[in-house]
Amino acid sequence: MSGKGVRRFSVSVPPKLLEDFDKVIREMGYERSKAIRLAMQNFLTEYRWTSEEERVGVGALIMIYDHETRGLEETLTEIQHQYRTVISSTTHIHLDDQNCLEILAVKGDVKTTQSLAKKLMRERGVKQLKLTTLML
Repeated sequence: MSGKGVRRFSVSVPPKLLEDFDKVIREMGYERSKAIRLAMQNFLTEYRWTSEEERVGVGALIMIYDHETRGLEETLTEIQHQYRTVISSTTHIHLDDQNCLEILAVKGDVKTTQSLAKKLMRERGVKQLKLTTLML
């Protein structure tokens, strides 16, 4: 395998953790090496999003909010206009009579995207917000 640009290494883990990991990857149809590569890539992405602010990243900002909160929809729209350099598109879904789901596709400067997420989360009526990230 080393001729293909890969390296082998050993990892020590508690037996129960390995059993659980192997069960899940079997259900997903992954091989252990692929699952570990994906886990390592996700770990690096999370680290880079929280520590390397000069990077460019992509992702989705997902939020649920109460559309009955007075002035919230206008405020969210205004904030999105302020951050149009990182917002590629949005999808708005009516969940029920009171709650909406909004998904913002983001691409650009990590620091700016983090600022957008923090600003949206501070708004009264935003119930939950999650920033899911990938690196280019």
